[in-house]
Amino acid sequence: MHSILIQIITLAFAAVIFVPLFRKMGLGAILAYLFAGVIIGPSVLGYIKDAEDVLHISELGVVILLFVIGLELAPAKLWELRKSIFGLGLLQVLITGLIFTSIGLAFDLSLASAYVCGFGLALSSTAFSIQILEDSNQMNTTHGQGTFAILMFQDIAVVPLLASLAFFRAGDTPALNFFAFIKIVIILVALAFFAHFVIRHILRMIADTDTPEVFTALSLLIVIGTALLMESVGLSMGMGAFLAGVLLANSEYRHELETNLLPFKGLLLGLFFMAVGMSLKLSVLAEKPHWVLLITIGFMAIKASVIYLLALLFKYPKESSRNMSVNLALGGEFAFMLFSTAMAQRLLEAELASLLSAGVTLSMALTPFLFSLNQRYLRSYSEISERPYDTINSSDVEVIVAGFGRFGQIVSRFLNVEKVNYTILDHSAAQVDTARRFGNKVYYGDASRKDILEAAGAKKAKYFVLAIDDHEQSVAAAKVVKEHFPHLEIIARVRNRQHALDLMEMGIPAIFRETYLTSLEVARQIMLRRGRNEESVNASITKFRIHDEKILKKQLELRHNEHQFVTFTSQANKELERILTEDRETEDNV
Repeated sequence: MHSILIQIITLAFAAVIFVPLFRKMGLGAILAYLFAGVIIGPSVLGYIKDAEDVLHISELGVVILLFVIGLELAPAKLWELRKSIFGLGLLQVLITGLIFTSIGLAFDLSLASAYVCGFGLALSSTAFSIQILEDSNQMNTTHGQGTFAILMFQDIAVVPLLASLAFFRAGDTPALNFFAFIKIVIILVALAFFAHFVIRHILRMIADTDTPEVFTALSLLIVIGTALLMESVGLSMGMGAFLAGVLLANSEYRHELETNLLPFKGLLLGLFFMAVGMSLKLSVLAEKPHWVLLITIGFMAIKASVIYLLALLFKYPKESSRNMSVNLALGGEFAFMLFSTAMAQRLLEAELASLLSAGVTLSMALTPFLFSLNQRYLRSYSEISERPYDTINSSDVEVIVAGFGRFGQIVSRFLNVEKVNYTILDHSAAQVDTARRFGNKVYYGDASRKDILEAAGAKKAKYFVLAIDDHEQSVAAAKVVKEHFPHLEIIARVRNRQHALDLMEMGIPAIFRETYLTSLEVARQIMLRRGRNEESVNASITKFRIHDEKILKKQLELRHNEHQFVTFTSQANKELERILTEDRETEDNV
């Protein structure tokens, strides 16, 4: 017991020391965990002798990570990714694996060894790749979705790859036969039925008891239980957890499940990265550094090239293709499983397995550096690597709200209360995802694009609420609406006077300055607290508004003549001051 506690304290102490230090240096948490693992592992200080035990426990972090990702992907969204998963993912594993197998045969390896090496190196680390994307808020970008699709197929491919090793052993039959396949299908159907008709009721029942710790226990039970169930029929634990997450993606308790599991995910993933660092055999690096470096650089370069070309073939933008190739060039944790299984079946020599494992681990350590360099120096700011816009089907709406910021949220809430049919568009993927977490139906789309406005129901809608924060994007959206949907009545919120003038110049009459009325109300409250008569203050506020509207219209006429604009504005402000002063003096005399 004391030995286990000392190991836990050692791991926690290393994390507390290195993670803040690496973050302060801008290197990220993953590298901190890797470095901490190397330092406390058997290769350096030796505080923890057996990295394998830590690695097995910490793999639960990957399982929880995939479950949480599944919660974010409703079955409809997963169906949208089917071409990338079974098209791009399949080709990536097949082509990369065949190339590496051919290279192994060229180096006089047996067919079995070349096959194991080739397809083992074709796999990438789900934990590393996804965590890098999440840390940089790029999971929902185009390259993030493409990366995820490839990783999903790789996780699926692990099962047939392990089963196929039996073909290289005389007299053995593959582990995955027809009856095993039928068993998997039956269990998947049963899991879908159980998740929809049973687990949701159990979640509701536990939630009604108002006992948070029991709900947390149930969350862990769902994840680990489904993971073990899937492993028992030949699928990976991560795949089982992911499927469970997908099946519960539409549950009303999705957010509670995610919130309860996030601390466990973070701790166990950190432990996983530390375990990878511990497993890095520095002795192999010291004995044959040239071979380890050659293997690492070679397979990462070939793999990145294949992924880049395939992504282009599947119509991904150049920048997205490059980001995917950099993020997926590393080796993966399933490679260790494939190599160890092949060694146990005497298909792979121990020395070669050690070299390959060292290369895979080194590739994991290099990937955060390479991704950071790619983002900092190779990123093309002229080509935005965002995710595709949402598919919108809102033909029967009365109002389109463009922009779901602080203004658009209040407008849409009121429309919802009044049972008015509306569609909300926002050009920020992060804002859309945040809004959806709270149950809001917001579409990710650019309101300055004609096709997206048509999909949002612009042809039949009557009103267009322009609530976009960005000045230029707001004006661009207004131009498209005026040109292609002139029947739409635009009601615009503007940030400042210049924004208002731009829209007024386009002939938009219904313009509301964001802080204008609030500012006047604050001024009104100050005057009332100073003892002014309420009727007098209201009259002054009304005169101020009328005169300011006249100034705004005159400024619109003079805005392209800077000298006249400035002169008029100065004189108009003095005139406004004079009018209000006279009114105040008249009131005092009375």
